[in-house]
Amino acid sequence: MRQGLTEAMVTALATGDQDVFTPRERVALRFATLLAQDHHALDDAVFRELREHLTEPEIIELGLVTAQCLGFGRLIAALDLENPCQPAE
Repeated sequence: MRQGLTEAMVTALATGDQDVFTPRERVALRFATLLAQDHHALDDAVFRELREHLTEPEIIELGLVTAQCLGFGRLIAALDLENPCQPAE
């Protein structure tokens, strides 16, 4: 089983090309994107699609890890820690 991202996958994340990802990875990426950008769009259809590829514990873990990463990113932005090389004022 492959672990980690290939260069092609990193490029695909930037360009939106989903062909390099498995169906399981694509649904996880869709869920994470919706959770970050429009969580109200996480409807029953999205969860049905998730359940086709992930178990309930995997869906919960995906949601928790995604929410944790989003929260850390927002905290870093709020504390203005995004550029640690920036000179102090």
